[in-house]
Amino acid sequence: MIERYTRPEMGAIWTEENKYQAWLEVEILSCEAWAELGDIPKEDVMKIREGASFDIDRILEIEKETRHDVVAFTRAVSETLGEERKWVHYGLTSTDVVDTALSYLIKQANEILRKDIKNFIEILENKAKEHKYTVMMGRTHGVHAEPTTFGLKLALWLEEMKRNLERFEASAQVIETGKISGAVGTYANIDPFVEKYVCEKLGLQAAPISTQTLQRDRHAQYMATLALIGSSIEKFATEIRGLQKSETREVEEFFAKGQKGSSAMPHKRNPIGSENMVGMARLLRGYMMTAYENVSLWHERDISHSSAERVILPDGTITLNYMLNRFANIVKNLTVFPDNMKRNMGRTFGLIYSQRVLLALIDKGLSREEAYDTVQPLTAKAWDEQVQFRGLVDASEKITAHLSKEELDDCFDYNYHLQHVDTIFERLGLN
Repeated sequence: MIERYTRPEMGAIWTEENKYQAWLEVEILSCEAWAELGDIPKEDVMKIREGASFDIDRILEIEKETRHDVVAFTRAVSETLGEERKWVHYGLTSTDVVDTALSYLIKQANEILRKDIKNFIEILENKAKEHKYTVMMGRTHGVHAEPTTFGLKLALWLEEMKRNLERFEASAQVIETGKISGAVGTYANIDPFVEKYVCEKLGLQAAPISTQTLQRDRHAQYMATLALIGSSIEKFATEIRGLQKSETREVEEFFAKGQKGSSAMPHKRNPIGSENMVGMARLLRGYMMTAYENVSLWHERDISHSSAERVILPDGTITLNYMLNRFANIVKNLTVFPDNMKRNMGRTFGLIYSQRVLLALIDKGLSREEAYDTVQPLTAKAWDEQVQFRGLVDASEKITAHLSKEELDDCFDYNYHLQHVDTIFERLGLN
């Protein structure tokens, strides 16, 4: 991932230095396991633990000849050791090291992403409580529907992110898996204890069965989860973009002193952070599709997945890390305009209360068809002629014959639509 979107903590996980360090740890732990079994002298393992190291430039130099990165790595490590070097990579195949180390790196990334998701959830919770009763227009198909609150909108996002956290934990459990089962998964030249020992030391579960590789449905599920979380953020960001339109202006991304919105138009304040989220979400869905393409490997393995995973796994975690942090900050510092929200509710001339009038007439004994046919022509007239719906209702003898002024006042009170806000918040544990 380019530096622009790479946060230091996550970026540090995916450096070449950290990757090779993870490889080395798998190699050393494997030697320790062999020593536990009595197959390698413990003093040799101590020498390996204390003396084994690597130089990236040397690895790259050797790889020019071997054209195999793991062989280049093990030879570079062996050059830093004495006679004990013969135990390095003992009984292992390359993917025993690479797949297990990769899962270990993803586990490190997951610790950051988990913290990010929980932080975003906390921000959404606080913001939802703050705007619990901030009334605004609910829109369906982009058209005014009925009143809601900005707090309910944020609470909806909160609940979705809680589901995303559950999905993340499930996929993390699936991906945080190691395998050290040899060339085709039969443990022909390695004791299953080595796999168990190494995985336990790294905080991974051992795959119950594998071939030369971990099966890539694990990685596909993981990338699908990252993409789904990104798509949720995209949905939230798209809502902010819609509400920040000049003709709406119900919310606005924080605009810092000295910030510029356009090189040509000095007045511009664009929702660039939210727009950025949409683009990043597209990346994640692309990575997800690549992960799905990687599921079908030949027989006990091929390396068609390898080149793709060198890109999509680091970039996927880096992308979501960036998105979660940037969008959490957008929501935390979001400027909200309650007066504009109320003002916009009146832009459709009171038509948002048409269902209340409809139901009130039904309650008075009219059939649904009679009530609907009474109200609908008035809504069309109000919209076409740009006049207040309430005035047309008050002038309709068909309606006033059944509903008093006080009853109609109740129909046109937006507070009616908020009567169950407390119930919804209680169900979400937002008391």
